[in-house]
Amino acid sequence: MLRISKIVDYGILVLTHMASRPTHVCSAAELAGDLGLGQPVVSKVLKLLAQHGLVASTRGAHGGYRLGREAGRISVAEIIDALEEQPFGLTECTALPGACSVEGACHIRSHWQRINRIVRRTLESVTVADMLDGEGAGAPAAPAPAVLVPAPEAGARRAIPNITNWSLSK
Repeated sequence: MLRISKIVDYGILVLTHMASRPTHVCSAAELAGDLGLGQPVVSKVLKLLAQHGLVASTRGAHGGYRLGREAGRISVAEIIDALEEQPFGLTECTALPGACSVEGACHIRSHWQRINRIVRRTLESVTVADMLDGEGAGAPAAPAPAVLVPAPEAGARRAIPNITNWSLSK
């Protein structure tokens, strides 16, 4: 199953919360309280995000964190890159070329690479501002509803999703 990690989910949650008040400087304790997360995990997320320039920190009595740049210029892909220890990839060979012992003879690797590029481009196209807005300008359109078509068996019907917008072709 494809799933983002908790740390990435928390990172997106922290950044969207910060984007909802872009001029406000937030402390880790304040963010943890507002979001119902533990302060240690929020501190870890903020430290990693700061190392990648996604948030900026200010020291002192009135210090804290703010977005490193406007929310519309921070992509979900950048957040994943900042918070994950491994490079992005849906399979081991797309994340770490050379890591798989059968990579050279694999007849499906090129398909995984193509799928990986499609997913990566989608993650690059969705920003923190889109996540804040829900259906923002850069957010992908909601998938079309399933269409009922006759199945090969007489009288049976099955749902097939409308995937006309997707292509695995190069």
